[in-house]
Amino acid sequence: MAEAYSHECSSCGFWPGNGGFGQAAFYVYAYPEPAGYGDTRLRTAGASYYKDLGQFILPYDAVRKASDPDALLLDFLQETYEAAADLAQWDRQALERSVTGR
Repeated sequence: MAEAYSHECSSCGFWPGNGGFGQAAFYVYAYPEPAGYGDTRLRTAGASYYKDLGQFILPYDAVRKASDPDALLLDFLQETYEAAADLAQWDRQALERSVTGR
């Protein structure tokens, strides 16, 4: 953890109903949060930024009810990472690798 927060990071995870949101949800945040990150307009249905938490939240029910839950969650994680990386001007070419089949 000390190494992760010694620079910049994008973090994601799952809350089973705690964490300040009060229901099961997936979350994403960037540290330090780049300017404009919370204003990012997401394509992921059901996801939004919660200013009080400083995080993007995708309720578990939205994923559970989706026709393709895996794709919905992956899209949420990818687009919030891209927003953080682009706004913070990370060297994405050095950080990322291409994924086949996507």
